Amino acid sequence: MVDEERTNSGTLKALGYGNADVMLKFTVYGFAASTLGTCIGVLAGHTLLPLIVAHAYSAGFTMPDIMLKFHPWITMAAFALAWISAVVPAWLAASKELREKPASLLLPKPPAKGSKILLEHFPPLWNRLNFTHKVTARNIFRYKTRMFMTIFGVCGAVSLLTAGLAVQSSIGQIGNRQFEELIHYDLIVAEESDTNSAQREEIATTLKGKTVQSSTAVRYEELSKTAGKENDKQSITLLATDDAYNFNEYLTLRDRKTHQPQILVNNGAVISERLAEMLNVSVGDTFTVNDENGAQRTIKVAGISEMYIGHFIFMNAQCYEHVFGDQYSTNAYMVRLKDHSNANTERQGAKFMKLAAVRGVVQNTTQKNMVSTIVGSLNQIMEVLILVAVLLAVVILYDLTNLNVSERIRELSTIKVLGFHTSETTMYIYRETILLSLLGILAGYGFGEWLHRYIITEVPPDEVMFDPAISWIALAAPAIVVAVVLAVLGWIVYRQLETVDMLEALKSVE
Repeated sequence: MVDEERTNSGTLKALGYGNADVMLKFTVYGFAASTLGTCIGVLAGHTLLPLIVAHAYSAGFTMPDIMLKFHPWITMAAFALAWISAVVPAWLAASKELREKPASLLLPKPPAKGSKILLEHFPPLWNRLNFTHKVTARNIFRYKTRMFMTIFGVCGAVSLLTAGLAVQSSIGQIGNRQFEELIHYDLIVAEESDTNSAQREEIATTLKGKTVQSSTAVRYEELSKTAGKENDKQSITLLATDDAYNFNEYLTLRDRKTHQPQILVNNGAVISERLAEMLNVSVGDTFTVNDENGAQRTIKVAGISEMYIGHFIFMNAQCYEHVFGDQYSTNAYMVRLKDHSNANTERQGAKFMKLAAVRGVVQNTTQKNMVSTIVGSLNQIMEVLILVAVLLAVVILYDLTNLNVSERIRELSTIKVLGFHTSETTMYIYRETILLSLLGILAGYGFGEWLHRYIITEVPPDEVMFDPAISWIALAAPAIVVAVVLAVLGWIVYRQLETVDMLEALKSVE
């Protein structure tokens, strides 16, 4: 803006206006624009965004009605940052420009002094470039401020898009993987400790019913361990078996990255990945847990299994006897139903609970509902993040492209006068934007991966693990969005250059 108003600034100085009066034009504009934008942002931040987040979480949690409050310190900080970002640069740019004499300001701004760029110090590479590519490289380094603005702007938009889409992918798949690929049972039916033969026969008869596909006897216990960010008491499910072969029909124990099966051995247990992360243990390490009576038990890690919901410890009968010092005996059944629907699972769970010998029933429907709630809540928040990222990409690329064309209109008009076609003239200036956007995309992938890792580590509850892998959609979509924005803006630039008045642009300002 200061460059575009250079001639007017020189005229005002020649008429006797002081530097402070001329600078007031730019600082007032920056102040007004930043104040208006901040007012809109503060209003949305105090009302719209809290309502979106509250609506996302209230869908699955019992929460009190949201109370919107005004935060004066945050508001003051927002206004201060906005004014620093808009008013201070305007003042600095204008003060630098107005140091010149009025006669100099009335003339076009001289081009930047030429110098060798970095690529020229590598003759084998530089000499292989054609004339157009050499001009592009020179122009990129000639306008260093715009270069960094483009790279960092695209990087910010791509990192937000990558993180948002990657988080959506990470949370969207855990339900299917947990209950279709890893856990194959529908119920765990726990027996009372003092059952007689008639009661056990009643359970056996129910397990052989038409609605049950299969069942297997296991040792089921609820252990505990103080861990996590807040040192909360974590509930851990222990499942032990003396039939490892049949056990695999109800649970798939595997490494998340390699899908290598995790085998139950005599001298250690297989634990869920989220539990291993919280306890900061790996294969070969030992850790302690508290059993149902409060006694501490030491367990060696023999394997770490992929598991997204809940904390689990799996072991065979020999390992159980070694850890707990008791003879192994079964006290529960893992049950697979013919109909895996939530309604049928709840119905069959209620049926088992009516039996006198049943102490309790663990249903997968509870975990499924919890996953559905978490996924739905975070998806709404990620959608807002993705929308903001797309708008950021559009605004940044549009502003920088428009600025690039307006500042170099004389240069572009000269090229057209020399016989360049409109498409060639467009690519002459737009090739720089494309190249810088590619660099911004690559940098954005790195920052997006870091942001994704931070979100999936800090956001989920202690008993939930999001998939750390980044899907190909999270990598492809940001590049496609930037490419579409660049294509649309390229067409706008083409139309703008097609209708530009070359003679008017080349007229001397004298």
